[in-house]
Amino acid sequence: MCELSVSLHVLIIHNTTKEMNKRVLLFATLLILNVSSLMGQQDKLLTHFIYDKMSLNPGSTGIDIDGICATSVYRNQWDRVNGAPNSAILNVEANMKRWMPGGLGLSFYHDAIGFYRQNNVVLNYSYPIVFENGSKLGLGLGLGLTNLGLTPEWVPPTSVYDKSLPVGFSGSGLDLNIGAYFKSNSGFYVGASLTHANAQRLNNKLSQTTQLIGFDRHYYLMGGYKRTLGSGNNAIDVQMLVRSILSETSVDLNARFMLGTLGYAGLSFRNSDAVALMLGYNVAPGFLVGYSYDFTINKLSSISRGSHEIVIKYCRPIPLPPIAISRHPRWL
Repeated sequence: MCELSVSLHVLIIHNTTKEMNKRVLLFATLLILNVSSLMGQQDKLLTHFIYDKMSLNPGSTGIDIDGICATSVYRNQWDRVNGAPNSAILNVEANMKRWMPGGLGLSFYHDAIGFYRQNNVVLNYSYPIVFENGSKLGLGLGLGLTNLGLTPEWVPPTSVYDKSLPVGFSGSGLDLNIGAYFKSNSGFYVGASLTHANAQRLNNKLSQTTQLIGFDRHYYLMGGYKRTLGSGNNAIDVQMLVRSILSETSVDLNARFMLGTLGYAGLSFRNSDAVALMLGYNVAPGFLVGYSYDFTINKLSSISRGSHEIVIKYCRPIPLPPIAISRHPRWL
């Protein structure tokens, strides 16, 4: 997903032969850039953003957990659309209160969009401020490395090659995220964050062109509320995420019915993009598997078969240190 001097060209070629007259070949040439332009890369989109708080807001690192958690998410967006985004995320975070105040986490994600490949590795830390009523405010910082690459395989519509098309790109740089996350003892949370705060611009190491690629600053506002129903373990969990690069803004709304220790079922809505069905199952204590299917509602609905997302999360307490036992030498 790209902004600034990006055009999307979709060529639909109809074959009029009898054998192929019912087939439509879709050739989507994404991300056609001018060599001297500047392009800003956008962050990933997830329906299960509730399980990816740390990479969006480092202030949430370790705040919601007591031990250590590993979360993996894979998303296939706009299935059957050539060059559509595919994302893979792995987050590992831990509450380090036994040794130090705050939480530590490592976030890795890979994004593939058309000819582009993006890899980010970020180390996150959150310092908690604990209030008398048990509420917490986490102030977080994420520092990492990012790499962007472009390996184009252009198929020009004519025999004349367009010299304005980029022939390849590779660049790496530092990445900086900041955020604040407040978790109340009454079941709600709210957070505000800024990713790619340094708006890193990467020079092309594969050629001498003036092409620059980098990240736009992304502004996030998240919030949610979980309310227990009756005296049982069932609950209603409502989540919201607003993401913006100032020129564009999107809003996600999730509502889940938590089925005690069994799992959850819910619905999600993203403005101008999709309506999604969400399902989750607790395989074992601390072990969750989730899935969502997005029904595309934008202009791609006629060719997209929706978006698929799979979540695997595993949490466990940090083991207690072993108890050292000493014996008196006369009593051995």
